[in-house]
Amino acid sequence: MSHRNRLARFSRAVLMSAFALSGCTSGDSVEHDKGSTASTKPSHKEVGEASWYGPGFQGNETANGETFDQNKMTAAHPTLPMGTKAEVTNLENDKKVEVRINDRGPYVGNRAIDLSRAAARKLDMEDDGTTQVKIEASPQSKTDSANKSRKPSR
Repeated sequence: MSHRNRLARFSRAVLMSAFALSGCTSGDSVEHDKGSTASTKPSHKEVGEASWYGPGFQGNETANGETFDQNKMTAAHPTLPMGTKAEVTNLENDKKVEVRINDRGPYVGNRAIDLSRAAARKLDMEDDGTTQVKIEASPQSKTDSANKSRKPSR
């Protein structure tokens, strides 16, 4: 067997071992991660103009495949990962709302985020249509999404 073949076989063995070991975790590691996202600082901070969208899009498919519901606390953002929870603060009145990113946009001007009608109503910006906001977001962790999809074992 040539030196090159031995090296290739050794490299494959090391990679396979690494993949096998990376899946081995204790149940305790999941428990330690619970709640940690609430105490961490947001990984995304942005100030910009927010707008809202609703009636003309009600029932349409969003970028992540959901059916748009203007009465849910959701938003469209150009770059934040789908499923990200974002706290949006209206800088004119300090009202806050937590939304989940489920769509892409906005596609008008230099706007930073498009909010559902329900979120706009909570921020008291529905009548004005736009307002300056602060967006703070931390992408949903793999642990959080795994815990939501897992049913308790009993």
